Amino acid sequence: MESVRALLIDAFTDEPLAGNAAGVVPAADGLSAAQMQAIAREIGASETAFLRSADDADRRVRYFTPSTEVDLCGHATIASHALLREDGTIDDGAHTLATDVGVLDVEIDGDRVWMTQNDPEIETVDPDIERVAAALGVDPAAITDVDLPMARSSTGLPFLVVPVTFLSVLGECEPDMAAIETLCETVDATGLYAVTFDTLTADATAHGRMFAPGAGIPEDPVTGTASGAVGAYLRRFEAVEATEMTFEQGHFVDRPGRVDVRIDEDAPAGERVRVGGRASIALDGELTVPEIDKAGVIEA
Repeated sequence: MESVRALLIDAFTDEPLAGNAAGVVPAADGLSAAQMQAIAREIGASETAFLRSADDADRRVRYFTPSTEVDLCGHATIASHALLREDGTIDDGAHTLATDVGVLDVEIDGDRVWMTQNDPEIETVDPDIERVAAALGVDPAAITDVDLPMARSSTGLPFLVVPVTFLSVLGECEPDMAAIETLCETVDATGLYAVTFDTLTADATAHGRMFAPGAGIPEDPVTGTASGAVGAYLRRFEAVEATEMTFEQGHFVDRPGRVDVRIDEDAPAGERVRVGGRASIALDGELTVPEIDKAGVIEA
């Protein structure tokens, strides 16, 4: 049996045991899909990034949750590149990353990592307010009293964006995971992102919570892909004038973090949304990996 280096890295924070934990395997060329899935299940993070060599980019990545492979993961991308810089594998400047949603540009700027996301795709949706409120466990007025529509917004992964009135509403909501999963299936969204302009810190733009039970994530501590999508949503509906935003998330699950978002509507296609943050290594070690056949059976 072989062993591989595997790490837990907390993204969108500069302190360990905060933000959003991602597994990272920095040298995954020799691993099969079944082995990567087994490693992701063993690490137990919401997503684990497996870095591989690539012909069309500086490197290739595959992302696995403990149960399935996913196309894109913002916090695992931030974590991976923070590690590569920490190890001296890459320097400050521009890099490219091949993913299942295309080749992304990643920029290292000191201890901060910036990644491009896809150009926004935003459409309003009109699910029953009572149904959405019940799924979140909030009073319907917490949604209807905000002068913004609900929308499906994507910069790589689609999210149902639900604006709510106050931070206290987010803190006191009692989400019904089965109802949220069904609601997200109805609008073809990966998860539901509830957002308010009521924030803990004066320099933050908004505070959010993201629920994705259909993807095996009841609540994600800090979500890079959703932050980019929500930033684009806020610009589309003229809810903010700023093109640079900061999103708070994770405080209600004791994993506080911050995501920086830059929106440039005048940039060339594929360069209009960028998400950035810091990361901190929490655990660095070796993991023994057994041989696994194509049927997923461990070979003795």
